[in-house]
Amino acid sequence: MVKPERKFMEAAIEEAKNARQRGDYAFGAIVVRGNEIIARATNRSKIDKDVTQHAEVVAIREASRKLGTRYLEQCILYTTHEPCPMCAGAAVWANMQGVVSGAKIEDISNYSLKNRNAEWKWRVINIPAREILSRGDPKVEIVEEFMRDECCSLFHSS
Repeated sequence: MVKPERKFMEAAIEEAKNARQRGDYAFGAIVVRGNEIIARATNRSKIDKDVTQHAEVVAIREASRKLGTRYLEQCILYTTHEPCPMCAGAAVWANMQGVVSGAKIEDISNYSLKNRNAEWKWRVINIPAREILSRGDPKVEIVEEFMRDECCSLFHSS
């Protein structure tokens, strides 16, 4: 059973702030094994001009590289926002133990409707991460809405 810890989500939030400072969407993710942060990542889709460079995917890639394996069975992904279908799928493919997420997909969607502009589109595929993780093999446990308010405060449109 995944028991989320504030210190790890705070590290993901710090990564999200770093992404924003660099001119990207304020999404952050870390991969934890035991009590150790294995990988840290920011969203890089704008700065790398690569739509697959979501923080979660970047963190999973880095953890796999560091550990020398594509399977992260004893690892937990902490992410400031509910993973999109691509990122949730990556957690399944990596055989991760669990995902801890902050802001909900509905939070992102509602923010997007009010604040998107030509530069900051905040696109959403409205398929809950829980649905993808529960249908995967193996099943990946998810803890949702952990430090949700802190994660929602990361949204920006400038």
